[in-house]
Amino acid sequence: MKLMRIRRRLATAALAALALVATVGLTINSPQPAQAWDNGTADTPPMGWNSYDAFNWSVKESDVKANADYMAANLKQAGWQYIVIDWAWYYPGYHTGSPNQDSNLNPRLRMDANGRLLPDTTRFPSAAGNNGFKPLADYVHSKGLKFGVHLMRGIPRQAVAANVPILGTSCRANQINNNTTAAWLNLMWGLNMSNPCAQAYLDSVFQLLASWGVDYVKVDDIAAPTYRQAEVEGYRTAIQSSGRPMVLSLSPGPTPLSAGPHVQQNAHMWRVVNDLWDEWRHVDPLFDKLRDWTPYRTTGAWPDPDMIPIGRLSKHGPVGSPRYSRLTPDEQRTLMSLWVINRSPMMWGGNLVENRASELALMNNAAVMAILQNSTNNRQLVGGTRQVWAADIPGSSHKYVAMFNRDGVAGNVSLNLATLGIGSATVTDLWSGANLGTVSGTFTRSLPAHGAGLYRLVPQTTVPPPVTYTLTARHSGKLLDVYDRSTADGGNVVQWAANGQANQKWQFLDLGNGFYNVVSVNSGKCLDVHGGTSATGDGVRVVQWTCHSGTNQQWRVLDLGNGYLQLIARHSNKCLDIQGAATTDGAQAIQNTCGTSTSQQWRRQQV
Repeated sequence: MKLMRIRRRLATAALAALALVATVGLTINSPQPAQAWDNGTADTPPMGWNSYDAFNWSVKESDVKANADYMAANLKQAGWQYIVIDWAWYYPGYHTGSPNQDSNLNPRLRMDANGRLLPDTTRFPSAAGNNGFKPLADYVHSKGLKFGVHLMRGIPRQAVAANVPILGTSCRANQINNNTTAAWLNLMWGLNMSNPCAQAYLDSVFQLLASWGVDYVKVDDIAAPTYRQAEVEGYRTAIQSSGRPMVLSLSPGPTPLSAGPHVQQNAHMWRVVNDLWDEWRHVDPLFDKLRDWTPYRTTGAWPDPDMIPIGRLSKHGPVGSPRYSRLTPDEQRTLMSLWVINRSPMMWGGNLVENRASELALMNNAAVMAILQNSTNNRQLVGGTRQVWAADIPGSSHKYVAMFNRDGVAGNVSLNLATLGIGSATVTDLWSGANLGTVSGTFTRSLPAHGAGLYRLVPQTTVPPPVTYTLTARHSGKLLDVYDRSTADGGNVVQWAANGQANQKWQFLDLGNGFYNVVSVNSGKCLDVHGGTSATGDGVRVVQWTCHSGTNQQWRVLDLGNGYLQLIARHSNKCLDIQGAATTDGAQAIQNTCGTSTSQQWRRQQV
């Protein structure tokens, strides 16, 4: 059904464009039948190598071939297949300076008579004459791999200044630019997509790329700092018209979350952060970013946390001196684990031919890469600094589980197996291949600082998965809520108007003896009386905290027989209450001596 809707939208857009062309009297060749978009180019997250992190814009043809040779010999069997040349491949020469033009548009870019960029022959000698990238793409294809290029959004300023004709039309270049350009590269003007000549230009560019054998196109300056919706649609349409399967990747980030519905329907992958480099402070924010983009992850549409900054980096810039990644081995494994459990595109940044055994081991672990290629319902179960993510394995009851310790010190990370409907399971460590035996109840692993683990769980016994509820205060009609969607220990629990978010949803995990952990769906943390088991006084704040065995996280459910219940803390025998019986959003949850106040009465409703 999704594919049919996309086809109908594309057909409608094509008819509208043709009608507009007729109205303004332009001559534009009829496009080839649309074949590329729904052809499965990105049914699984693209995996490959991108030249930017290692070579900046100064990558040479020999470098590309060497990386293709390495991938074919060592990585193809694990799913790696794209070889992508990043920015400014049309800029002359070979150096580490900025590939910008001066006010006189010098140095000149290599470009054909219709404003379409051609590879620099200094760095790509096989592109001489009219060859373009076809000889290099043919070489990559001969290895059983696929070939990709980077484009800056728009049309060269040089083409607009020369007012070149648009291939196959009566249009000229100065009719279609919109005078926007990237802050970091001044070579291009954006396109005014309200003029059908702009689409005709993009169609001509992608006809050229198709003739070269391009399989993947990364378009830059289009997802951020401004999300260029009309131009995104233009590139999608140009791929459709080219008749060749191509992946469409959008850059840089962060793509605004508000664009989620649009970008999911118009691109195969899109950046969720700006450039990612080899420091933990760059990696750590991705946990929350990828969680937030979960609703838009689907077959053929993949939130992209950028190239993987592992291996030999920055041989010619762009950031820092030549080096192997500054991420520690544990941090590198964490990055790879986070990528696969989120089914993120994997575009390796380091120079492959300088991989050591440690880098190769990260890339060709078949059990780990299977998560990327074949898992569903990938989601965060427990948030905060000790995180747990999970995914289903199609066609089986098995589960993938990823555990992360974001703290700067070693520590335990735990999962209540009942969250997955599991009573007991055999566990395999996917990074090492070790059989960890059978666990029941709670699965706990000790992980190093910034460390991670990936596991396959095979259920031996099952339990009913916990039901999700909202808790509505009788006096205010407002829901029990973790303030500001916090995932941190100590995040305040308040009341708030219903909004459908996960921080207003709770699960009751049966501990036996009539007591329960009440667990936030958003964070995986437990409803907790702040201060521990000694905090027995009236008015003590109720917060969320990593689940543990303390009785200040254990609650008895007392049915009042009127459609409402009280939640009574085991350690203090006091009731969950709203401070001052306030009715405002954000009023603090506390414990108080149980009584008849309606601020202590809660309606539990399944969602």
